[in-house]
Amino acid sequence: MVFNYNASQAQALYFPPIGSTQWDTISPNSLGWCQNNIDSLYQFLDVNNTKAFILLKDGKIVLENYFGGFAQNDPWYWASAGKTITSFMTGIAQQEGFLNITDTTSSYLGNGWTACSSAKEEKITIRNQLTMTSGLDDGVADPYCTLDTCLVYLADAGSRWAYHNGPYTLLDQVISSATGATLNNYTNQKLLTQTGMSGAFLPNGYNNVFYSNARSMARFGLLILNRGNWNGNTIMTDTAYFNQMTNTSQALNPSYGYLWWLNGKSGFMVPAVQFLFNGYFNTDAPADMFAALGSNGQMINIIPSQNMVWIRMGNAPSSVQVPYLLNNEIWKKVNLLPCNVGIPNVPAASPLNANFNVLDGEIELVSVNTPLFFRIYDSKGNIMGLSENRKTITTIGFTNGVYLAEAVFSDGTRLAKKFLVTGN
Repeated sequence: MVFNYNASQAQALYFPPIGSTQWDTISPNSLGWCQNNIDSLYQFLDVNNTKAFILLKDGKIVLENYFGGFAQNDPWYWASAGKTITSFMTGIAQQEGFLNITDTTSSYLGNGWTACSSAKEEKITIRNQLTMTSGLDDGVADPYCTLDTCLVYLADAGSRWAYHNGPYTLLDQVISSATGATLNNYTNQKLLTQTGMSGAFLPNGYNNVFYSNARSMARFGLLILNRGNWNGNTIMTDTAYFNQMTNTSQALNPSYGYLWWLNGKSGFMVPAVQFLFNGYFNTDAPADMFAALGSNGQMINIIPSQNMVWIRMGNAPSSVQVPYLLNNEIWKKVNLLPCNVGIPNVPAASPLNANFNVLDGEIELVSVNTPLFFRIYDSKGNIMGLSENRKTITTIGFTNGVYLAEAVFSDGTRLAKKFLVTGN
């Protein structure tokens, strides 16, 4: 169950000062969060090899904790979560007129940067690199390799989505070639000094990996939450690019923007699998959440509807190896932070004019539209029934009591209603 804050709780964003360790805080008690639930979240993070966790509300720190001797100023790698910095810097380079994402990549890397024919190579654009649609074969022996011999044609650019590190990494060279500056110099000048972030890209094999402390990661999340504006300083003025970056970028994987993962879409693909799964990327996260995700659980979650950002740094978790699944498991704990979360108060009608009928032995969704998810929760928030693309769920076997029926539709609208089971 996703806990939704009241709209009245949203405040103007606070920004920590540049060049200072000062960062205002909000008491968890003021948000109605229980210490036992916070302790449960921290225990989960600790046993799953977390090093740092920070949660911001309205830009202020609500939760900040470090584990296993890790400290506030210790640097750590972002892994693929750092792809979002590259995405942001590509937008800055376009904004300044150094490149256009519709340009062919060979305009900046030269002809022959792949092993493709000239005709196929010329089809690959910067936008294809940003959207993981280069068409280059991700099944090669080393998908991180950026040598031309590793970049082999499989499909025309734009016709296939595949999470492929090699073509992405070469965006760094595109930015450097276009701007005439090293990636670190350009990032430091245009991003880090503007927000108070610290950190740098360091080479690791074929990769360039960004390292920083946890608060720098949180600062980047706050900048993205405020759509590229840091405390009145609009760093990214290209609003069209920002909107494209944080929305569905192609039809193949609805849950992928420009190197950002998106929630609340009709389906999603994951690395190394050529299959479109139905439903939300993270079922327990708010529909408007979007995230930077990296190997071993490096994460930034942005939630505009809640004025919230949270980040996690650490080693590979002990219980969940896949980053997007760990992200959802953390969300389950975050959703339980409020005291007595129980069943939320929710509207009985939605913009779809849908409703529920409580029948003998089942509950029926009455709607012209078929939902992505139709779920029933008990009073503790446990899922008691789940169906996809259907409109009925049986209540046979339920104990007597109050339950919540919830339907989530492809356009992001949600219908939820309490009902009573008796006579079982």
